[in-house]
Amino acid sequence: MKVGIIGSGGREHAICDALSKSKKIKEIYCFPGNAGTAKKAKNISLNLEDFNEIKNFTLLNKIDLIVVGPEKPLVDGIVDFLEEHNIKVFGPNKVASQLEGSKIFTKNLCKKYKIPTAQFGIFTGVDKAKKFIKKTNYPLVIKADGLASGKGVYICGNRIDAELAIREIFNGKFGKAKNLLIEEFLDGEEMSYFAISDGKTIKSFQTAQDHKRVLEGDKGKNTGGMGAYSPSRLITDSLEKKILDRIINPTLKGLKEIGTSYKGFLYVGLMIINNEPYLIEYNVRMGDPECQTILPKLESDLIDILLACCDEKLDETEIKWHNKKSLCVVLCSRGYPDKFEKEILIKNLSKIKLNKDEFCYHAGTKIVGEEVYTNGGRVLNFVCMSEDFKKSRSKIFDLIDLLNWDEGFFRKDIGYKVINE
Repeated sequence: MKVGIIGSGGREHAICDALSKSKKIKEIYCFPGNAGTAKKAKNISLNLEDFNEIKNFTLLNKIDLIVVGPEKPLVDGIVDFLEEHNIKVFGPNKVASQLEGSKIFTKNLCKKYKIPTAQFGIFTGVDKAKKFIKKTNYPLVIKADGLASGKGVYICGNRIDAELAIREIFNGKFGKAKNLLIEEFLDGEEMSYFAISDGKTIKSFQTAQDHKRVLEGDKGKNTGGMGAYSPSRLITDSLEKKILDRIINPTLKGLKEIGTSYKGFLYVGLMIINNEPYLIEYNVRMGDPECQTILPKLESDLIDILLACCDEKLDETEIKWHNKKSLCVVLCSRGYPDKFEKEILIKNLSKIKLNKDEFCYHAGTKIVGEEVYTNGGRVLNFVCMSEDFKKSRSKIFDLIDLLNWDEGFFRKDIGYKVINE
């Protein structure tokens, strides 16, 4: 069969790599892909905002399944559009994608179905928001309502920080903003719980811990993710039951009551306080770099799982995993997440010889002639699986040393909460 993957990041390279191992797939297309996917698939440059262009290419090339990697096409309704043209597509529809597309939609769902989350307020203008922060306690959290590529969240320790956040959001830093969200600060440990659903059945798709901050010790500005490890040290059977019973199942019930169901990956961002889960946010796709961290652990054929979700047969499908620990370190362009240069040559990639449990996923890269150049802030994702997180991280450092790329930087403390130095 033929599969098309929408997206160009490390997540999409990881999906492409996993699918390329299936004997059932004869051809993979990536729209637009990157220098890494080019080795496993045909990269096709399409306008991802022109759904007709994607539809026409899919029909012309008789592609059997489209897998949507990033959130924007999902929130914009690509699944609904392709299904109307009888194209099989993996991902949630436009209504369900509001779980990520609008934080206010999700918060109101939490309120209605008593899903544990931070106390919150919705503010429609600068003046009202500023008035509120004068009389509140700190720290607090301020969030842009719409999509912000993982960066539209401010943890504010004082009024000056809060006023800056309000100003930046309403000035359009993350796109046009009609309102914003102000939440109480939850003091606990973050965990990402992943699930996969066919609209009727939901199954676990592992856990991870992402490191969002750019500097070591989880300090500095928010990024799209500097690294991750899986599984989370916090997960237990009792905690998983609470996550399903108190958070995920009520959410799916809420979606059902507004006339829709959820098909696809569901990323549940949680704060764990004294073994009690609180919902921070939902994402309607796999995380990045969590996807790169988790997919190497998958023992089952990924295409079987994706097709089972499309055909509402997930209950008949067993998902098997390798019992190993996985860690991912993201190599970034110098200057990220602020100003950074693009189109910088990455030498020495040919020196990277990967063993069975080692992976190098491309994110912000492109091919120019015969060479690989940077095309984004997060450039390469190095992943290693082993019996021990420390061993995995050490092997990754060896690979990065081999690359010897002076124009990049990375966090050396990924997984510090599970690694005893």
